[in-house]
Amino acid sequence: MFQAFDNPGPGRPLERAHWMALLARAPLDLLESALHEPARQPVRWLRSPEIGLMMVQGRVGGTGERFHLGEVTVTRCALRVGAQMAPATVGAASATADMAPATVGVAYILGRSHRKAQLAALADALLQDPAQQPALEARLLEPIRRHLRYMLAARQARAASTKVDFFTMARESSLENAEDAQ
Repeated sequence: MFQAFDNPGPGRPLERAHWMALLARAPLDLLESALHEPARQPVRWLRSPEIGLMMVQGRVGGTGERFHLGEVTVTRCALRVGAQMAPATVGAASATADMAPATVGVAYILGRSHRKAQLAALADALLQDPAQQPALEARLLEPIRRHLRYMLAARQARAASTKVDFFTMARESSLENAEDAQ
């Protein structure tokens, strides 16, 4: 269930799986606003954004036998941030030795948005740097959590507005029957 990713809880460190789940569900405008400056830095594409299908499985009641629910469209990509090659010397082995430390960011998102996948992968790479993680936590992940909580509350309010109180209906029905009998 995704609910475990929405709140890291007190004293529990934010792990990569948690922020990747948040980034996958983040709206594009939140990613754009938080990452407008880092998005300008050069990246090396390991896998440019590509669209594909994934089979989604469900379980009856959440605990029953698995069944194939259907296919969903996903966009995935992988990039490397901070990899700058020094001028090449002789041989491939020396070229890899001259590489500066780099971080790989990966993203899988529902839908067909190349830009959202790019920004999610960039955020994943940046969040792996302990020096940048606290700033990105405040500037990016916390607004995403607030947005997801708001969307959940709105969805619950919509569902609650359709709730039928059968006890009240039964009472009204019995009062009408009593009036008809008189």
